[in-house]
Amino acid sequence: MSINQEVITALKDIGVPVSFQTYTGAADTYITFFTYLDKPEQHADDEETITGHYVQIDVWSKKDYTDLVKAVHEKMLAAGFIKQSFYDLYEDDVKIYHKAMRFFKEVL
Repeated sequence: MSINQEVITALKDIGVPVSFQTYTGAADTYITFFTYLDKPEQHADDEETITGHYVQIDVWSKKDYTDLVKAVHEKMLAAGFIKQSFYDLYEDDVKIYHKAMRFFKEVL
């Protein structure tokens, strides 16, 4: 299973649209995600044995997203991802709240 499919599977029952990189629907609250770094974490006999996938989940909402962020965090941890960092942002040009959530997962 690809790392993108792992994210989609982890968030499938979150209750808002989840989309890779961009969202073109009409919902006021939605999630996008992307991999911002994919690198070898371990080598053996000159071959990559473990790959590190660094993924950013972006929660976008016109209203308070606190409960949704908590649910995303819990679901990502349950899927084996490790929290790296979270950032609260506000996109003034489009008047939307934005939570950037970064996670890490090793894959054999």
